[in-house]
Amino acid sequence: MPQNFPTHIVAAAGYVFDNHGNILMIKTHNRGWDCTGGQIENGESLEDGVLREIMEESGVTALVRCLAGVYSNVGTSTWPDGTYVSTKIMFDFICDYVVGEPRPSCENSETVWMPKDTVMYHVTQDVLRLRFANVLAFDGRVKYCSYVTKPEFKLLSERYI
Repeated sequence: MPQNFPTHIVAAAGYVFDNHGNILMIKTHNRGWDCTGGQIENGESLEDGVLREIMEESGVTALVRCLAGVYSNVGTSTWPDGTYVSTKIMFDFICDYVVGEPRPSCENSETVWMPKDTVMYHVTQDVLRLRFANVLAFDGRVKYCSYVTKPEFKLLSERYI
């Protein structure tokens, strides 16, 4: 009898800091202000994937400093066309700016350096606010959270790992 294995989307986000206390922010077409990030491609490491996403979405080259958070969106849903959307696991990395001028991409309308003490005024989605708050309060311990976003955001668990 065939066994059904769970399928998870694996993604990584890069919270890029410059040496002036600013964080790289993109204004996405559907989530509003966010950090760079996206799905990891087959055969790609998490670090290579997040650095690729940072470059693709912002034009900036960065280096991974550390892992700051692991997040599980354990909800499932369907897109308007009926496509099944599976569970998602996300790895949040704090990264350091190396070189490049921020520029928008096909995935965002703006890319800017934003003072880190103003970021929370711009991030509007509950799940993104949770993740940004954890990055901004990062003390060297990696945070794990599980949640669902539909029908509304609900935090299911939160702890250090």
